[in-house]
Amino acid sequence: MNMFRRLLTLEEAKLVIQKHFEAKPLGVEEIPLLEAFNRVLAEDVVAEIDIPPFNRSTVDGYAVKAEDTFGADENKPVKLKLCGMVCVGEKPKIRVEHGTAAEIMTGAPIPEGADAVVMLEDAERKNGEVYVYVAAARDGNIMKAGADIKKGEVVARKGQLLTAREIGAIAAVGRAKVKVYKVPKVAVLSTGAEVTEPGKPLAPAKIYDINAYSLSAAVQESGGKPVYLGVFPDEAAELEKALKTALASADMVVTSGGVSVGPKDVMPTTLSQLGKPGVVVCGIAIKPGKPTTVAVVDGKPIFALPGHPTSALLIFHLLVRPVIECMAGRMPTKYATVKALASTRMFPARGRKTFVTVKLKEESGKLVAEPVPMGLSGAITTLLRADGFIEIPENQQFVDEGEEVMVHLFKSEKACIKS
Repeated sequence: MNMFRRLLTLEEAKLVIQKHFEAKPLGVEEIPLLEAFNRVLAEDVVAEIDIPPFNRSTVDGYAVKAEDTFGADENKPVKLKLCGMVCVGEKPKIRVEHGTAAEIMTGAPIPEGADAVVMLEDAERKNGEVYVYVAAARDGNIMKAGADIKKGEVVARKGQLLTAREIGAIAAVGRAKVKVYKVPKVAVLSTGAEVTEPGKPLAPAKIYDINAYSLSAAVQESGGKPVYLGVFPDEAAELEKALKTALASADMVVTSGGVSVGPKDVMPTTLSQLGKPGVVVCGIAIKPGKPTTVAVVDGKPIFALPGHPTSALLIFHLLVRPVIECMAGRMPTKYATVKALASTRMFPARGRKTFVTVKLKEESGKLVAEPVPMGLSGAITTLLRADGFIEIPENQQFVDEGEEVMVHLFKSEKACIKS
């Protein structure tokens, strides 16, 4: 049965998916802060203490009363009596009176009575006395309580992706657990009689599975947890069983292969028999990715992507990634862009929005975008060589050589540019 009666535009496909499936966070859970890296915060974290929680010295030196050091210089040092020592992690047991100084370590609390710290190199200790050669300013070399973070201040906000920086700040205010959005589980499977799992012997006429591995990594990049289910033949009964297992074990499903119009491409028909509403998108007017099929079954989306590795990964970024990010509570990824000059004339597929993968290079001080052949959309090297892609509208005849184009980058501009 040929289900590709009318191709939807990419924008129409997105609207149809939204109509049948509302992508939203799956819920909230509280986890240990040590396990929170790369998770999305589901609460504002508010400091319940000042940071630092006490006035502390920023240098090794001597805690003093600033006015006692006024007028000190190399030729006429001020002499103070050493009254004790303040160590890191210990509450001071001494008080600095006029005419005295306390030795102090970096990070140690300022003892009562002191209002400045003289740096170690600006003083000299002799026979129980401290000779100060540089006058100290009031509050000099002291970090006041709350100077870094004040009690009641928001340290990290709801919706933030937790990196090492946020986790460090949250730990600083004493939180050992945080509330985060749950991670969506995404079942990933490949189809095709020719596909073999890596690690197994490769029989004649077989190829190793690329898609399940690249798509699983893409799921993780998007904030999801991949559930790898393996490789399945293009047989309706086995596919149906595999898809039911996938739906039972995950929040959404991503497959590759079996979506075109050949005799072995049974994925669209199989998806239509799984449940309501069933197939909602069957073919998109784009290149690559025309046979992309999307179904929704019992409130869970199934994205059936083409078998060609480049096509599958590109369509994942265009269509699937935004859904996973929303379910994970993440902000949508915005591709970095850079302007470049087309190295050659490029033609879109007739009547279809065309995405051309390109590599960037510098020529005579100008950035040039050179196409990585999309006619070989199954070629593994396309994935390795491309720095990004350009988009050619379906109503545009061609992109001319030397024409300025907008390149959507897969990574940073600096990492992409090659001379």
